[in-house]
Parts: sequence; structure tokens; C-alpha cells
Amino acid sequence: MQWTVVVAAFLVATVAARSDVAHKQQAINRLLYRITSPIMSTFTDLKEAAQSWNPKDHTDQTTDGGAAVKHLMEKLEDHTLLKKHHWFSLFNDRQREEALWLVDVLLNSKDFETFKNNAAYFRERMNEGEFVYALYAAVTHSDLTQDVVLPPLYEVTPHMFTNSEVISKAYAAMMKQIPGNFKMNFTGNKKNPEQRVAYFGEDVGLNSYHVHWHLDFPFWWKRDKIDRKGELFFWVHHQLNARYDAERLSNHLSRVEELCWDCIIENGFAPHTTYKYGGVFPTRPDNKKFDDVEGVARIRDMKELESRIRSTIALGYVINSDDTHTNISNEHGIDILGDLIESSTYSPNNGYYGSLHNQAHRILGAQADPKLKYDMPPGVMEHFETATRDPAFFRLHKYIDGLFKEHKDRLPPYTKSDFLYSNVKITDVEVTELSTYFEDFEFDLINALDTSEHVNEVSVKTHVSRLNHKPFTFKIHANAERDDRVTIRIYISPKRDENNIVLHINEHRWGAILLDTFWAEVRAGDNVIKRKSSQSSVAIVDRVSFPQLIHDTDEAVANNAELPHKDTRACGHPQRLLLPKGTHDGLEFWLNVIITSGSDAVHEDLVENERGSNHGYCGIHGEKYPDKRPMGFPFDRRIPNPKVFKVPNQHDQVVKIFHHS
Repeated sequence: MQWTVVVAAFLVATVAARSDVAHKQQAINRLLYRITSPIMSTFTDLKEAAQSWNPKDHTDQTTDGGAAVKHLMEKLEDHTLLKKHHWFSLFNDRQREEALWLVDVLLNSKDFETFKNNAAYFRERMNEGEFVYALYAAVTHSDLTQDVVLPPLYEVTPHMFTNSEVISKAYAAMMKQIPGNFKMNFTGNKKNPEQRVAYFGEDVGLNSYHVHWHLDFPFWWKRDKIDRKGELFFWVHHQLNARYDAERLSNHLSRVEELCWDCIIENGFAPHTTYKYGGVFPTRPDNKKFDDVEGVARIRDMKELESRIRSTIALGYVINSDDTHTNISNEHGIDILGDLIESSTYSPNNGYYGSLHNQAHRILGAQADPKLKYDMPPGVMEHFETATRDPAFFRLHKYIDGLFKEHKDRLPPYTKSDFLYSNVKITDVEVTELSTYFEDFEFDLINALDTSEHVNEVSVKTHVSRLNHKPFTFKIHANAERDDRVTIRIYISPKRDENNIVLHINEHRWGAILLDTFWAEVRAGDNVIKRKSSQSSVAIVDRVSFPQLIHDTDEAVANNAELPHKDTRACGHPQRLLLPKGTHDGLEFWLNVIITSGSDAVHEDLVENERGSNHGYCGIHGEKYPDKRPMGFPFDRRIPNPKVFKVPNQHDQVVKIFHHS
């Protein structure tokens, strides 16, 4: 009898836990549904909270004694907050400050009921863009919402990801009550060579990855220290550049040239995108000379910041705000340098080193109206959602990547002992065909449209061509002297440059693309380690669509059931873009596999539990980065002597990536 009672209690608790997650998910879904319209009357709890909940009456349900609530309410009652139906940019200091006030309110909520009701209250009273950003940031970082799946931003704020022509067609379909699915084209045409790689920069999955990375690792974060955040800033953007250059080689284009403040911005950009409110995204013409941006920064100041950073790299130490020095001539220096260049709140001396990266985004975004003469809204570079659409994004990050490379090149090259793991010899690596193709992808536009609860909804979607690859598998044949846990890293890097000249290892190593890092067990004798592309630790699969998420959540709530979606982390490179496009005849890449000791792992259970398998570029949320080695090892430092790199536990071979039309 006693055992029956225990089992029954356990079942009740399990059902309650499932229901609790589903109810949280439903609340977040509904808070993000049709963000520019009032909360639906059918969402009764949220509607009631928006109307009758007063955050100041519930400060006992906060962890900070209500300080964040009181501050935001004071600003709201003084009518000093950004009005609704206005554009929002995180790079705008005042608008970011307001959004972060709401982030503080939500993160200081003791329980989800308080979190939810505060969110509903401010949803109806704050700027929509500020609210969406604050809710996404809070859900990402709050302990109360770690099981919640954030819907794709391209279906919550479609205007940021969709051409204005498509939005116009969607409105027409709604007015006529005729369902529609409209083709979205990339910007530009064949007269623009950059159009050949628009499928990469304008990929909505890549756009989503970029914004979610910056949500997971926000430059404004002041709470608990995020492990190796500065190094991750370097690493993720370094990899974006390496991938972009590989795409360019696949399309017979030269590798991207870095931005320089005294050079013209050769390629302009016409976004063909409109804000929900606030006009069109500005167009930057070709051959634009950098102008000072009023109220933001002068070009001479940016050159001065660059000079200070280069001097710091040359000297090998950072000047802290208290005039002390911190050595960066070591493997941890990249972390400090990343914080400094971005600049994040972790910067050791923001007053001296400034904010090179963030200010550069603002300057590039404002070049269409640098004197604010025409009162134009921010450009695409002033939003993480849209920045990669502009080819200038990759020029900017090639420039910043060059600063990181200066630092890395000043460190001593790795020695043979740094590479060698004597227990294992790789005897062969097999890989199935590497091939890519284009496919159509569709997503929902219903949240782009203003409508009334009394108007019937019709299906409005858009579809766009996107790159994908066929699944592939590695078989790594390795002989081990003894049983052990091992770390395995897999890279590809272009064999030739745009002039078809074979690259020396010290040249192609900076363009190496990490395909996977994982941990495995080897047994004494011969081993075959299999790894599928779908298991890659740098990538994530497509996010579940917002309509599907709403449907599945509502069904789970109605049935007190468990949500079917477990992929709560939105940070990760799109699985589809794991491989560069390749060519019809096959583009040659070096495939490098290196096996090192399992002691490189920070966590003991990584063989059994990769924690979602998206740690390569995004770490493990709330925990230490899983690999002790520097990000990019073994290609992050100079390799002047290729013989040093030739160790038994390393294998390289040439592979081809084919593209099938």
C-alpha cells in the first residue's frame, strides 16, 4: 500500500511538472503573438493581468525588493519611455537602457506567475521592439524559463527578415481573405557580384543564429560571469568570416577584403526591407566614403581606438581602468581582448579602449544619413537580426578578425608536444559524399499583419530558396595503445585561393572551419569512431515553427501532457549551412582530424551527455565552455613548420564538396 501511494504521488508530480512547462510555454507564445496588437481577449489570464495587475503591488514577489519595478514604473508614469509603434535598435543607448529595465524586472521575478503578469502589463504599455527584445533576453537567462522554447524571430517579427514586397502581398491576401504563399527573392540582381552569396548573408536561419548568439552572450550583461565570453565573441565571428570566404570561393569570388576607415565602402546595399513602423531601411550607395555620424562617433576617434588596441597587442598587456596592467601574451589573453574590442561590460577599461565593434556597427548603419538630415531610421547594421544581410558586415568583421589575428600571431607557435597524443594513431578517415543543394523553405507571416479579432485569419506565408546539404558521416579509424577517453576535432579549410593557387598550411589554417568537436571512448586496439553530420556540436536543426509550437503547446495544456519539443536552445549555426556550397565539379578542401586526450574536456560526462550538442560556437548555457583548449586549436596559432603538425594522432586529406543544381 505504501509503495502504491509513493508511485501515485510520483505520477501526480510528473504530470504537474509537464503541465507547468506547457503552461509557461503557452504564456510566452501568447505574449509574443501579434506583438503590435493588443493581447487577444481569448488569452484571459494575460488580458486580465494587462488590465488589472499593478507591478508595484507585488514587489514582495521580487528578488530585489521591487527596485527594478519601481524604477521602470516611474519612467512609465513620467511618460519618458519610447512610444509604441516606433522602431527599436539595441545599439541606440537610450532604447537599450529602457529594454534592459524590463529585463531586470523579469529576471528579478521570484516565480513564473509574477514574471508572466509583469510581462503582460508592460507588453501593453512599452514599445513593441523593446518588449520583444526584453522578453527574449529574459527567457534566455531566467532560471524560471529554461524549458521554454523561444519561437523563431523571423515568425515573431517578420518585417526584420522579409522583403517589403512580400509583406505587401501578405496584407493584400489578408484583405481579400485569400490564402497566399509568396516567393521572397534576395536583394540585388546579377549585375551585383555580391548577389552570388546573398543566399548566405540573407539566410533567415543565419540571421536568427546571429541574434540569438548575442542574446546568449549580450555585451550589456552584468550579472554572473559568462565563461570565456570575450573569446567566444572572437571565435563565432571568426568562423562566420571563414564560412563566408568559403562561400565566396564556391561562387568564384575573391575572399572578402577588410574594412578600413580611410577606404571607400565599395559595395552599397539596398535592403528592400521596411520597418513595421518608422519607414524603410536606408540604402547605402556604392563607393561611399566614411562620414562622421552625428551624435555617435567621428572616424578619427575610431582610428584612435584602433591604434590603442594595436598598441596593446604589440605591448602584450592591457591598461586597466585603475592604471594597472594585465598580461595578454598567453592563451587566455584572447578572452580579455574580445571583451575589450566588442566592447562588453567585462572590458577592463571602456573609457580608454571604447567600443570599437559596437560603434562600427552604428557608423556603418548610419552612412545613408550621417548628419541626421533626413531623420532616417537605423540601417541594417544596427540590428543583429539584419546585420549579416549587408556585405559590409563581413568587411567589418574581417577587419576586427585581423586585430585578433595580430594578437594570435604574436603568441609562440605550438610545438610538437602540444599536438601529440601518443596513445592514438589515426590510420584512415572515411567520409561519405559531401554535397549541397538548394531547397525552398517557407515560414509564417501572420505576425506581420495588423488585424482585428473579428476578422478571420487566412494563411499567409513566404518561401525562399536556401542552401542545404545531404547527410554525411565520418568514420575515423584509429589504433589505441590503451583504453581512454579522447577529444576529436574535425575541420575543413580551402585548399586553393581565388586564383587557384594551393595554400600553405599557415595560410589556409586561418580559414579553417570547425565542423565538429566531440568526445569518445577508445579501446586498446583498432577502433572505428562514427560521427554523423546531424550530431555536429556547432549546429542546430531548424526551429519549430511558431504556428506549430502554438498548436502543440495548446494541445499539451488541454491534455496535461508533456511538450514534444526539447530543443530549447536557439543558439547554434544552422545545420543546413554546415558545409560551404561547393561547385559542380567539386571544390577542394583540406579535411583535418585531430585526436587529443579526453582530459581536454572540462566536464566529466561529455561522452554520454553533450548537453544539446551545440556547444562548439555557443558553449553550454550557464556552465563552463567544455573544451579546455583555445577555441580554434590547433589552427589558431602560426604553423611556420608543417612538420611539427604531422603527428600520428592527426590526419589530413583532400575532400571535394559538390553542388547539385
